[in-house]
Amino acid sequence: MAILTDRKSLREYDVIIVGSGAGGGMMGMLLALNGVKVLMIEAGRNYDPQKETPMFNTPDKAPLRGKGTQDRFFGHYDATVGGGWQVPGEPYGDKPGTEEEFWWWRPRMLGGRTNHWGRISLRFGEYDFKPKSRDGLGFDWPISYTDLAPYYDKAELMVGIYGSTEGLENTPDSPPGILQPAPKPRAAELLIKKYSKGLNIPVVPIHRAVLSEPMDGPARAAKLFPNNPSAQRIVGNDMSMRAACFWATTCGRGCSIRANFQSTTVLIPPALQTGNLDIITDAMVREVMMDANGKATGVHYVDKITRTDAIAKARIVILSASTCETARILLNSKSALFPNGLANGSGQVGKNLTDSVGSSMGGHVPELESLPPYNEDGAGGGHVYTPWWNYKTQEKLGFARGYHIEMGGGRYMPGMGSLAILDQKAPGVYGKKLKEEAKRYYGAVVGFAGRGEMIPNENCYCEIDPNRVDQWGIPTLRFHWKWSDHEINQATHMQNTFAEIINSMGGKATPKPGKEALNKPGEIIHEAGTAMMGSDAKSSVVNSFGQTWDVKNLFLMDASILPSNPDKNLTLTVLALAWRSADYLLDEMKQGNI
Repeated sequence: MAILTDRKSLREYDVIIVGSGAGGGMMGMLLALNGVKVLMIEAGRNYDPQKETPMFNTPDKAPLRGKGTQDRFFGHYDATVGGGWQVPGEPYGDKPGTEEEFWWWRPRMLGGRTNHWGRISLRFGEYDFKPKSRDGLGFDWPISYTDLAPYYDKAELMVGIYGSTEGLENTPDSPPGILQPAPKPRAAELLIKKYSKGLNIPVVPIHRAVLSEPMDGPARAAKLFPNNPSAQRIVGNDMSMRAACFWATTCGRGCSIRANFQSTTVLIPPALQTGNLDIITDAMVREVMMDANGKATGVHYVDKITRTDAIAKARIVILSASTCETARILLNSKSALFPNGLANGSGQVGKNLTDSVGSSMGGHVPELESLPPYNEDGAGGGHVYTPWWNYKTQEKLGFARGYHIEMGGGRYMPGMGSLAILDQKAPGVYGKKLKEEAKRYYGAVVGFAGRGEMIPNENCYCEIDPNRVDQWGIPTLRFHWKWSDHEINQATHMQNTFAEIINSMGGKATPKPGKEALNKPGEIIHEAGTAMMGSDAKSSVVNSFGQTWDVKNLFLMDASILPSNPDKNLTLTVLALAWRSADYLLDEMKQGNI
């Protein structure tokens, strides 16, 4: 799919974008559609989901029947290639004195994390933009929900989101005509909803970036680009080529029919059709280059194929390399003008690192045993979720921010571990009895996972390790982490809630203390905040458009700029922010300000 630039024919571009995921992909597409010459530089290899995605492979065709390994943590068929928690030759570490080991997920592939993510697409609510004003903790955003709402509309129209409107507190609805119909809940989800209702815990359709019906490309493109006929034609035609999901495989493998959102299936194809986007893959950026006047002139990178250094030049540089990689590039871009790293006049680059608070629990439900065959078709992942429901009692809970619950159960495609319950319920059986017990318990387990808001604190950050470089000679990151009582107490509440639901369904669940039940920092892969936006150059790295305070032609566009990390998953908000930033950047370029 991708038409890659001959790496020997570099020239000067209008804009260089480092990274090809949600922020970089959206910026690249919008700029290219408006005639801007863009060079996208990706650290990983080229990846074409239409050719490489193992959508229809069954577990028996994979090593270890597809079970996850250290190299393939989410299973053999997960879409991530060339990376993961560990990338050979590209280490990172923990700073002495840290209380927790940080896990850093790095896909090394075109499209970055958008090839792997869960596609859960929830808008941040009004409270989420002004958390400090509500409880005195963390940071307020320099914008409100009203500022970003039009860009949520555009991002949802472009990507294709299914869901419903529920009118819930701090859980914004989309305007009519944007969302696609949500798929019906599966059997286990209906049972969870039934018993949760008795506990006053809401269960509603989730919003996910998966097409539940074909897109009317021309109509959508006309709404998105009313004054750009070329963009209407390119995007409209491309949208119409995407197929609706036929509910037969998991989204985490990628999608050859382009039903789910990946940068490689939705953003990059129309950008390439403009002829204004070139892409170089396998290019590891070492630093942003500067001139004597403090203006960015391009990037210095390592060609991973030839293992040689190279440069690329442009009027404007955008870093969209992911939260921690963007901070790493800034901190490694030292010069006489910027001795503490680029755009770091506030000293905030690398600080305020957060991840979603995560905790999970599964449980056996007798009511789901020995069910007759029934239809379990659906999108890869749950069809319903529980938005945070305790805003009015938050002050009494012992933690300041909320969480949502992702849930599931039933008879997914069998794999290694699907019948692990037999070790508890029917140990030692074999032959005919084993088959009977397998049929009895298959699909009789439900699972819950909490995703909560972490409050930034001074003990959670990344910085350059003074004693270590990677195989490319680039200084590496090290991390320091300490959960606060807010996150620990929140995890305890998650555990108690999960157990309460499972027990109400007839199961037997025992909650763990929050400290023991927390996922590792970084494990949820929702890092944010290492170069946050603000209204004051003394306390933030960028303005509300992602433009760095210190270097006017340097922009950041990924989750690094988020001042807070609400319980809602980040990708949709990064896409909306990128659209808003692209509009601002195009206007600044037209006016000759950059």
